[in-house]
This record gives sequence, C-alpha cells and structure tokens, in this order.
Amino acid sequence: MLNLFTLRRMPWSSSNDGQEKVVLSALEVESLKSELADLEEREAHLKAQLENVDQILRSARLSGYLYIRTRWAALPGEPPPLDDTEVDDWLPRFVVLQGPCLFFYLLSTDLSPQDSTLLPDIVEIGPLPSITREDEETHYAFYILTRLGLRYECSSSSKIQVDSWLSALQTDCKLGSNATAPNGYM
Repeated sequence: MLNLFTLRRMPWSSSNDGQEKVVLSALEVESLKSELADLEEREAHLKAQLENVDQILRSARLSGYLYIRTRWAALPGEPPPLDDTEVDDWLPRFVVLQGPCLFFYLLSTDLSPQDSTLLPDIVEIGPLPSITREDEETHYAFYILTRLGLRYECSSSSKIQVDSWLSALQTDCKLGSNATAPNGYM
C-alpha cells in the first residue's frame, strides 16, 4: 500500500520482532494524507466518468467516434464559400444520437457534450464523396445541415458505420435520402 505514495528518502527502521517500520515526520504524514485525498478525488472523478459513459451508451440509439468538421452555409447576398475540400480540419469526436438530440463530445469519457443539435432542427442529411486522408486511408462521409445553416460534415473509415448513421438520422429526422427542406437550404 505504501508503494502507491512517493516515499522519497524515508527512514526505515527494524524493531526487535523483525518487522520493518517507517519513521515519518508530521510534515511527511500530512504530505501522504494530501496525496491520499488527491487519489481519492481522482478515483471519484473517474467513477463519475465511467457511470456517465455507461448511462450514455445504455440510452443512446447510436454512438461512436466520427471525424467531424463544421461549415456555415452562405447567407443570401454573400459570395459562395471557398472550396476548402483540400483543408484537412477533420477532428475526432464521440457522437451520440440520444432521444431528440445529437450530441458531440470531445472524448467518450467527457461528462458534458462540446456541442449538440436538436433533430427537429436538421433539414437535410446526405452522403458526401469519399475522402482519401493523408495516411492514404479512405474515409466515407456524410453531412447534416441544420435550419440555422450549420453544416456538420462527418466521416469514418467504416462504410458500415457511415451507412448506419445515415439510416438512423434519416429515420429519426423523418427525412428521405438526400431530402431537401422547403426553405431551399442545400
């Protein structure tokens, strides 16, 4: 048990009955108590993260890591967006489809999402062309467009995973394949 703590240059002594003992000053005892409290706090935090992940996975319709990048649709009167297909700004995110919401976590162990969008706010979902990343791996992609003009572009090296996300989102958002909203967003 004492090996868990930083026992630097602590004097050891032997008693007459053959057992070894550590002789500690009051300052060293306080330091060990502080380290123990820090470890207990860290353990409680890790347990909370584990319980959160367990709860998310049990109640989620679909979850997993996807590479994500976001784009804004051009507003009326603005010039068309620059062609940024060569920009590799895809970031891995843990995405969860749960109830009426899509959550984006930085990591699967995060306690709160980094971003989210309501399914009723999604106006269009569809496939994107495959992408060959710098590591020569092919990524299959799709996009999610919200009524506010925010476009999430999602990719994965697994075609099955992308197809699963497309199917689940189209079903839950009640959109057909490549559906376009009446307000003309693309």
